[in-house]
Amino acid sequence: MRFALDGVGPASLRVTSSFLGALVLIVFAAIQRHSVKLPFGRAWLHVAIASTFNISGFGLLVAFAQLSAATSRVAILVYTMPIWAALLARPVLGERLNLLRSLSLVLCVVGIGILVYPLAQHGIPNGVMFALLSGMSWAAGTVYLKWARIPADALTIAIWQFVVAFVAVLALAPLIEGGLHLWPATWLSQFGVLFTGIIGSGLSYYLWFKVMGRLSATAASLGILSVPPIGVASSALLLGEIPTVTDWIGFLLIFGAAACVLLQPHQAPVDAAKA
Repeated sequence: MRFALDGVGPASLRVTSSFLGALVLIVFAAIQRHSVKLPFGRAWLHVAIASTFNISGFGLLVAFAQLSAATSRVAILVYTMPIWAALLARPVLGERLNLLRSLSLVLCVVGIGILVYPLAQHGIPNGVMFALLSGMSWAAGTVYLKWARIPADALTIAIWQFVVAFVAVLALAPLIEGGLHLWPATWLSQFGVLFTGIIGSGLSYYLWFKVMGRLSATAASLGILSVPPIGVASSALLLGEIPTVTDWIGFLLIFGAAACVLLQPHQAPVDAAKA
C-alpha cells in the first residue's frame, strides 16, 4: 500500500482495491459454484452499514494514515482493533469486560501513549489518529456484523461489502481528490495497487475464510497476531523504517494487549474480523 500511495491517491487506491477484491472473490465463488445471492430486505442495509465501517472507512483511514505516519506504526496501531471490538461488544453484544480484556485495555493505552509521546510535542500526529480511527472503524464493523446476524455466509457478505465499498468510494473520489488518479504512476506504484487489490484484499479474504473453516478460533487468532510483526519487519526491510527503542516498547505492549483479547479460552470465533 505504501508503494501504491507514492503514485495514486487514497480514494483511487481504494476504488481499485475494492473492485479487484470483489472480482477475485467472485471468481473463487464461481469456481466453487457458490451462490452469492443475498436475501432481500434488511440484509442489504446491514451489508451497506458494515461495508462503510469494514471496507470504505477502514480502507480510506489506513491509506491516509500511511501518507503521514511510518508504515510500521500504522501496522501496529491498526491492529488495536481487537481491543476496541472488546470494548464495543460490552454495550452492543452484552459481552463482559473480564480480567483479560481489562488488562488488554491497560496495555493498549500504555502502549499507545509510549508510541505517541515522542511525536506529540505539537499535538497528536494525523497519521497516528488516522491509524487508530481505522482500527476503531474495523472494530465497529466487526461488532455490527455480529449484532446484525445477516442470513448469508461470510464469503457472500464479503463480496457485497466490496461491491458497496467500490460504489461508495467511487462516488466520493471527486470530493476527496478531484476524481480518480491512477496514471501516470511508476511501475512500483502500479504493482502496489495490483498487489493491494488482488492479494491484500481478494486472496487474503478468501484464505481467511478457509482458515476459519478449518482451524479453531485460537489458531486463527495466532494468524492475526502475526500481521503486525510482519508489517514492522517488512517496513524495515523494504522501506528502511527502523523502529526506535520506544517504538519497540509500544509495539510489544500493544501486541500483548491484542494477544490478551484474541487468545482467551472459549472466545467466540473471530470470523467477522475481516468479513
